Amino acid sequence: MGPFSKTLSCFAAILLVSSFASCGSSPSGGSPSSGTRVVTDVWGREVEIPAEVSSIVCLGSGAPRMAAYLEAVDMLAGVEEHDAEAVTVLRDYSPVYQSQIKELPVVGAGGGSGANNGYPEELIKAMPDVILAGFSAEAADELAAQTAIPVVSVRYLSINFVDESFYSAMRVFAEVIGKEERCEEVLSYIDGCKADLAGRTADVPDAEKKKAYTGAVTFSGRHGFSGTYANFGPLIGIHALNVADELAGQNYFEADLEKVLEWDPDVIFLDPGNMDLVNDEYRANTAYFDSLRAVSEKQVYTMPSFNNCGTNITYALMDAYYAGTVLFPEQFSDIDIAAKSGEILMELLGKDIFDEMAAGGLYYGPLAFGE
Repeated sequence: MGPFSKTLSCFAAILLVSSFASCGSSPSGGSPSSGTRVVTDVWGREVEIPAEVSSIVCLGSGAPRMAAYLEAVDMLAGVEEHDAEAVTVLRDYSPVYQSQIKELPVVGAGGGSGANNGYPEELIKAMPDVILAGFSAEAADELAAQTAIPVVSVRYLSINFVDESFYSAMRVFAEVIGKEERCEEVLSYIDGCKADLAGRTADVPDAEKKKAYTGAVTFSGRHGFSGTYANFGPLIGIHALNVADELAGQNYFEADLEKVLEWDPDVIFLDPGNMDLVNDEYRANTAYFDSLRAVSEKQVYTMPSFNNCGTNITYALMDAYYAGTVLFPEQFSDIDIAAKSGEILMELLGKDIFDEMAAGGLYYGPLAFGE
């Protein structure tokens, strides 16, 4: 089918949906007796949705993950292409739910840009009551116009340490699907972890803290050793000294290698998923890396990536606890990272996938350059 034919087909489907609406049924299949209600999404958009929502589609940054945290995967009427293809530990919910969601029709591409990546014709066929999308306001409006299905944006930011935008997005999502009680359970647990992490190091003077650098991070793709974050969430969570915070206005950026040498961190954290890039750099510039004190003193550790189509809240919390055991061993002496990670995963996802993470390359432990 050519592009013009596809456009006509989509247009015809929308006209059909609209005709149903004009006859007394909502575009999403509700009945006049069920009524409607209005919710306000994260951008302040007022969206009319059915009073009772029984089927949803989640698209874009963070939305499928929130469905998993809210125990609402059974409400899905469609799935994004990248979630249907294969299990990946890069998105925390995938190993838990992929066998279930892969049977659903594919209704969108998937991704974290905030743009409209839904497939209008397939969404119309799936006919969810509501589309929950990690989209910009403009993208949400566009998809609603293409499908005549209500689109509620639940986009949250992947900055700082479990930013307030995540809490707002979760509450909007929960209001749409009637999962407010589960939502508050999840947010209360996250609050407890954040308070525990912060409280352990609140009284440690900066003069007694080790200087940390986190490299080989993933942002807009993979990066080598110089890829770093200022305001790095897991380090913020434990009041750690992140040397990159000197350039705090940049958030994530490529650090100058001579600047890292000047910072001379006590501890280096690297994403194990990008160590192939780092090891290539090491072989090409061995003398530089060996001159870093953290390398020569074997103070290099993993920091698994926690961002993939939005923040994996589970992984961000786990990273913070692990960083605490490395940077503040006395304050975190009671933490066994496998046990604590299992607890976090069970609370948010209902399954401990710690071993699957490790098998997929997201593990906690020391690193050696060149291996």
